[in-house]
Amino acid sequence: MTKYILVSGGVVSGIGKGVIASSTGLLLKTAGLKVTAIKIDPYMNIDAGTMRPTEHGEVYVLNDGGEVDLDLGNYERYLDVTLSKDNNITTGKIYREVIDKERRGEYLGKTVQIVPHVTNAIQDWIQRVSKVPVDESGEEPDICIVELGGTVGDIESAPFIEAMRQFQFRVGHDNFALIHVSLVPDMHGEQKTKPTQTTVHALRGLGLLPDLIACRLLGRQPLEPSTKDKISMFCHVASEQVIGVHDVSSVYHVPLLLQSQRIIEYLRKRLNLASLNITEEWISKGLSLEAKWRGVTKGQERLFDEVKIVLVGKYTDLKDSYMSVIKALEHSAFRVRRKLTIQWVESSDLEPSTQESDPAKYHDAWRAVVGAGGILVPGGFGKRGTEGMILAIKWAREQKIPFLGICLGFQMAVVEWARSVLGIPDAQSTEFVQDTQNPFVIFMPEISRTHMGGTMRLGLRPTVFDREFETWSKARKLYGGNEKMWERHRHRYEVNPAQVQRLQESGLTFRMQILELKDHTFFMGLQAHPELCSRPLNPSPPFLGFIAASCGQSELEEQIQEQLKFFRPPHPEFSMVSEEALRTSTQEHPIANGVGTMTPPTD
Repeated sequence: MTKYILVSGGVVSGIGKGVIASSTGLLLKTAGLKVTAIKIDPYMNIDAGTMRPTEHGEVYVLNDGGEVDLDLGNYERYLDVTLSKDNNITTGKIYREVIDKERRGEYLGKTVQIVPHVTNAIQDWIQRVSKVPVDESGEEPDICIVELGGTVGDIESAPFIEAMRQFQFRVGHDNFALIHVSLVPDMHGEQKTKPTQTTVHALRGLGLLPDLIACRLLGRQPLEPSTKDKISMFCHVASEQVIGVHDVSSVYHVPLLLQSQRIIEYLRKRLNLASLNITEEWISKGLSLEAKWRGVTKGQERLFDEVKIVLVGKYTDLKDSYMSVIKALEHSAFRVRRKLTIQWVESSDLEPSTQESDPAKYHDAWRAVVGAGGILVPGGFGKRGTEGMILAIKWAREQKIPFLGICLGFQMAVVEWARSVLGIPDAQSTEFVQDTQNPFVIFMPEISRTHMGGTMRLGLRPTVFDREFETWSKARKLYGGNEKMWERHRHRYEVNPAQVQRLQESGLTFRMQILELKDHTFFMGLQAHPELCSRPLNPSPPFLGFIAASCGQSELEEQIQEQLKFFRPPHPEFSMVSEEALRTSTQEHPIANGVGTMTPPTD
């Protein structure tokens, strides 16, 4: 039977439940177990797709087109698994399911209530999803990590807390464990335990008893033995059940920090993991994973050479807006053995209007761009800041600075080329100017004009390389020389097919989803979001090429040769099917009735 580990949080939100949940799952994988993960978000939204990045961080997209919480990105990266939209539960999804059942008459005329109907729906969902294979084995997972978003005591999370209280009895004591993450603040050199005592008391009052208390410390000071003993005494747990999670040099060290406090040894006993049938093959895979992970983290501590990347974006006020982009850059920097430095430039700061309104900010932004080892322009929605992106792209193209454009960055590279090379100064995207005379980026014909949620081109899609790419294309070589690349998409607009021939004839090597310049050190744009499929031990090919080129051409050539020999897609074989099959299985919808183009409120 599947074992369940619930990860809850107290005192404050955003203290690292996702990293602790992912790290626990990784350690269980090193023990030879198959692990899946579920994130519960108590908000009323059906999914994260309509939230602006500065509200809730980036929207992470899955193979099946699910727009989900960024913590699912942590799970996929740490566990090297492929999850589905059902691995993200929201209040909106649960209520919709319950109301749909009520409308169909499935409750036989009963009064539909939070208990038992909503709580049962939550439990049924968790049990159903926990048994879906998520890795190359195609087998049912041994362990399911369930992270409950928010904090204990929130009104919106109350039905989920009650559902998990019932769930522990549904699956049995040996199959359910609870890790509660709490903040231990340091006040004038003294580690305070009262917030943890209070949140554990609240949790116990709701019928859940923590098996492990993960004490989050905001600083490099570890949890003191006296603090540990005090929490043990007042929270009714043994001292070995209290673990400290202080700040470390990188989140990739967190699994090793937990391992050093014997968390797996405790879970072996608590969940009777010896009863699971773990094959020699999976034990060997687990040991190999542990060795590779240790190698990455140790190597990271000895890096001296630096690679400096300038990220020109629209949402730089909240770095979580670009979580997957940051991780993809980190993974690639690990591979080339460089210390990564990211300089953040708000794209609107590069525009002439800022030179007039705030000259200091304007000059600081341009000083960063001019000194960049590589320039990255990521995705986004809305017109604000796009002229600044175009200026940064022009600088990268003309000065032969390595450049990578993602989604909106790719589209702006096309617009920049049309303006500067084709001599069309009013080239534009219809996202910004609907009646433009020279539309080089247009609204996709199959997308809804009336609904926003789940109506973009979403999920895994293939891009076929032309034969002419075979001899020189850096993109194709970085993808192992394969005929196709598979990446996840999230967009409503695409390059105008009517302009493709003009672009190609002018020297821009172009497919509908990817562009390159042949005579440039590294100039690449992708309509897809390759950052979403990057893994610590298997970096995203475009990001790897970009980081390598930013280190020098010899490093780029070395990484290309490595990719030609060893690259493997991070997707399971069964997910790499035809475009038509993918389109029917993802959340891509046809045009609905009505007029007007709607884009997410992210400007």
